[in-house]
Amino acid sequence: MSSRRLRRRLSRKGKEKVIIPSYPEFEDEASTSELTATTAGYVDWTRLPDDTVIQLFSNLNYRDRASLTSTCKTWRALSASSCLWDSLDLRAHKCDALVAASLASRCINLQRLRFRGADSADVIIHLKARNLREISGDYCRNITDATLSVIAARHESLECLQLGPDFCERITTDAIKAVAICCNKLCKLRLSGIRDVQGDAINALAKHCPNLTDLGFLDCLKVDEMALGNVLSLKFLSVAGTSNVKWGVVSHMWHKLPNLVGLDVSRTDIGPAAVSRLLVSSQSLKVLCALNCPVLEGDVNFAAPKMKGKSLVALPTNIFEGIASLFADTAINGKNVFLEWRNSKKSNKSVDEVMTWLEWILSHTLLRIAENNPQGLDEFWLKQGAPLLLSLMQSSQEDVQERAATGLATFVVIDDENASIDRGRAEAVMRDGGICLLLDLAKSWREGLQSEAAKAIANLSVNVNVAKAVAEEGGINILAGLARSMNRLVAEEAAGGLWNLSVGEEHKAAIAEAGGVKALVDLIFKWSAGGDGVLERAAGALANLAADDKCSMEVALAGGVHALVMLARTCKFEGVQEQAARALANLAAHGDSNSNNAAVGQEVGALEALVQLTRSNHEGVRQEAAGALWNLSFDDRNREAIAAAGGVEALVALAQSCANASPGLQERAAGALWGLSVSEANSIAIGREGGVAPLIALAHADAEDVHETAAGALWNLAFNPGNALRIVEEGGVPALVHLCSSSVSKMARFMAALALAYMFDGRMDEFALVGTSSESSSKVVSLDGSRRVALKHIEAFINMFSDRQAFAAASVSSAPAALAEVTEGARIQEAGHLRCSGAEIGRFIAMLKNPSVLKACAAFALLQFTIPGGRHASHHARLMQNAGASRVLRATAAAATAPLEAKIFARIVLRNLEHHQAELS
Repeated sequence: MSSRRLRRRLSRKGKEKVIIPSYPEFEDEASTSELTATTAGYVDWTRLPDDTVIQLFSNLNYRDRASLTSTCKTWRALSASSCLWDSLDLRAHKCDALVAASLASRCINLQRLRFRGADSADVIIHLKARNLREISGDYCRNITDATLSVIAARHESLECLQLGPDFCERITTDAIKAVAICCNKLCKLRLSGIRDVQGDAINALAKHCPNLTDLGFLDCLKVDEMALGNVLSLKFLSVAGTSNVKWGVVSHMWHKLPNLVGLDVSRTDIGPAAVSRLLVSSQSLKVLCALNCPVLEGDVNFAAPKMKGKSLVALPTNIFEGIASLFADTAINGKNVFLEWRNSKKSNKSVDEVMTWLEWILSHTLLRIAENNPQGLDEFWLKQGAPLLLSLMQSSQEDVQERAATGLATFVVIDDENASIDRGRAEAVMRDGGICLLLDLAKSWREGLQSEAAKAIANLSVNVNVAKAVAEEGGINILAGLARSMNRLVAEEAAGGLWNLSVGEEHKAAIAEAGGVKALVDLIFKWSAGGDGVLERAAGALANLAADDKCSMEVALAGGVHALVMLARTCKFEGVQEQAARALANLAAHGDSNSNNAAVGQEVGALEALVQLTRSNHEGVRQEAAGALWNLSFDDRNREAIAAAGGVEALVALAQSCANASPGLQERAAGALWGLSVSEANSIAIGREGGVAPLIALAHADAEDVHETAAGALWNLAFNPGNALRIVEEGGVPALVHLCSSSVSKMARFMAALALAYMFDGRMDEFALVGTSSESSSKVVSLDGSRRVALKHIEAFINMFSDRQAFAAASVSSAPAALAEVTEGARIQEAGHLRCSGAEIGRFIAMLKNPSVLKACAAFALLQFTIPGGRHASHHARLMQNAGASRVLRATAAAATAPLEAKIFARIVLRNLEHHQAELS
């Protein structure tokens, strides 16, 4: 039977949840200067000065510092230095009570702590860091009153507490009161998503926290506005995103706060009247931030009162100029206001406080706006939003930098599910120098910055121009380095960046050269349990890389076959299954150029896993698994092994279920059956399992690719007379006739014609006559009608490739040019990818003796299979020589009664055979 075309799955961009330690190449300049002072590039680590070692340790996360304590006594002592343990970031690592207890001895002087999730919050007390000044947590949705109250009770010196930006749904007024009572040194409190912030909690803060200057209740459902007017110590207040605010109360109460300098009411329903009253009435207020306030922005007649020393930050205003107006120095450039402030040699404490607060507020609000992606903000993002985010990425506040990078990753996304981004926004970031800024952040030793910068690079790289810029600026090497990180979040986002970059053919070799292939394979082994996000991105990137012949070898050499099969067998996450199957499909798509096809088939459990995945509830998984089995079926051993693993039954069931599926799934389901049906035994099994009917249904599909695979499978099945009869009985003749005459695809028309030729060359008639006389009589009548229709359309198909003028010239001339002209007119380019068995070639040779139009059809088919340059033309020529085809061809060419097309095509095939014979000799 025929070995069909190589099915090469092209690279496909994936989804960004979407859509991501420190290494020698990322060491800071201070460390590098110390190391380069040594001779011949050799560093004697034991002789480094203590302060240099401490400097190096300061650029490592707590986990790596702890690991280095086991190297020697000196480093163990130095790694415990209090200056290395004044700050701790637990976000990327699972922290349970045992881990916390092991760190406790080093946390005596811990000042700042960042954590993620309720589980980490529960074990904070086990660190025994009673001198903590700052606690910042995210993913706090499940943190309870009890947990927060215990944290407050154990850390009475707390000055700053921030929980968000996700909603703290289980925290109530009771916990806020506990914080107020226990932490009377509190200066800054920012909480997100509290359902109801009642007056007694706010009054407790006013009573017990005299130093509270910065308060934020963000995205809350309800806040007691009257009580907020009692917190007289406040300098900065934010109720951004909070609903149900009584703005009449606010405008009459909050302007009385004597120290209020900055007020943030962004993403609320505040109106022009309240904004004007607050700006005019408050003596101390300098900045009112009201970004993305629909009521305010909907009033086209609103004009903010112009008051010296006061600024309204809103979408309709020039935000940079408004912020610049806060400075007495009028020379400050609006668009560079944050940069010039940071570089200013003149220190002004009150301005510094405002600017620091503004950085935090703007980064938070811009991220929230980007996440919600409201309509009509394109102009804002291009002119102000993107430049603001780029400016905030250069902040000295790490959390501001992180949110700004996340904002860049988010605001460009149009459709997260389909990984599409806004081209204008992405290229605006690139034009304003954003790529270099992001890559600089990605080189930071701070893992939070690495993660968010890599995520932004990944999303932006969906745009081909940005991807090119990232590659030119050295981003591939940076991402490949980050993919080796022991921090799962960093590795995940770096893998996402490599996934998107690997879509471009021009980047694949660079990723391999940077060690990206090995890093991606190692990620799969490293995070095989509990790392669905990183596994999906790593497998997706490997799938893209495997579409390239050379890179596919790199994947195999790095252990990628075993890693991907392991995912296909054991991972339950559908996104991972889909990308693993796609990667295996692409690895198996190079059967003519490397051994990966056979290697995948020989990997223990690979074929069984792919067969099982065709039964998945997820269409993408089924599609990629079927595509992998299609590619793998090009190998003879794989073909039989797939059948032994239940592949025939599974793929027939898949074909039966995909009548309303996507064209991609339909194509691969039919393609896999096409590949399996190359084997006579499989072909018979497919027919017996009911595979004929769904293939006929797929032949009626709208997509050209589905036409080809369905026609190819039916062609293979029709070789067997029993299947040929089933095709007739299931109504397959009209379907094949339709393909033969109407499909846009020349290949679909060609293979449909060959299937009809198999069905009506006489062999099916013998099979159909077996049985009772009444049954055979009815079948003969049916077959006669079908035969006439089939032969008529086969003839019409052949005539599509028959230029009367060229044929007339060839009939009276023996010049090679005349035959060459006919050949070019008749050639179907993709038919050169088809590989036929000796039995099939023999059947076409036998058809040359048929007195009907099948003679011309057989000659036309043999012409396609032997055209010099075709992938399998030499193979077909050898089979024909062994079968004595030359004699039959000469007889056909000389037959007085043969159709002109048969005679000319036969002469061309003879010339092709002579060409191949000359090549062999």
